[in-house]
Amino acid sequence: MTRVLITGFAPFGGESVNPSWQAASLVAAEPPAGLDVRAAELPCVFGDSLDVLRDAVRAHTPGLVLCLGQAGGRPGVTVERVGLNVDDARIPDNAGRQPVDEPVVQGGPAAYFSTLPVKACVAAMREAGVPAAVSHTAGTFVCNHVAYGLGHLIATEFPHVRGGFVHVPWAPEQVTDGTAPSLPPATVAHGLRALLSTAARTPAGQDLKVTEGATH
Repeated sequence: MTRVLITGFAPFGGESVNPSWQAASLVAAEPPAGLDVRAAELPCVFGDSLDVLRDAVRAHTPGLVLCLGQAGGRPGVTVERVGLNVDDARIPDNAGRQPVDEPVVQGGPAAYFSTLPVKACVAAMREAGVPAAVSHTAGTFVCNHVAYGLGHLIATEFPHVRGGFVHVPWAPEQVTDGTAPSLPPATVAHGLRALLSTAARTPAGQDLKVTEGATH
């Protein structure tokens, strides 16, 4: 049985909920067959989020790590391909920190690619009836901070782990005017179960050879 650590963020930016943590909790409560899923909530704070992530990996000893974050305005679940070594916060985090043009890891490589089969994961979610796509940018806020930080933890401390970052849309309760796209956390969780099952059975370094590129 593959052990999985799934993380979501605490609410930020004045929101009362964060759909990433809602979805993570649902997956941990009803995991896919053959997977032992543990969930951890990360603070939406530069630096602290990576400390909590490291502690959770040490505590749960997973083979797979899936970190989730909120991407309000995106219409579907997006699997991030790469995390960049830059913090450039348009808004303060939950501790009031607002780094500008600072590295996530001083002296670290420019980027880390996800070690999940990102295209196969997207295909699995679509097959499950959940809108999904590959994303080529995780932004430069705390989500990217964790996407890059997870890659660095895998490269330097936990080489037996595979992992990556996924953005989820707003929950319907967050879209008060009804004009922005949203997905119920239960729908997101359904897609994530398909993603995790696919990631667990796909050998390391393998993925679908299909186009999921972007022109801009």
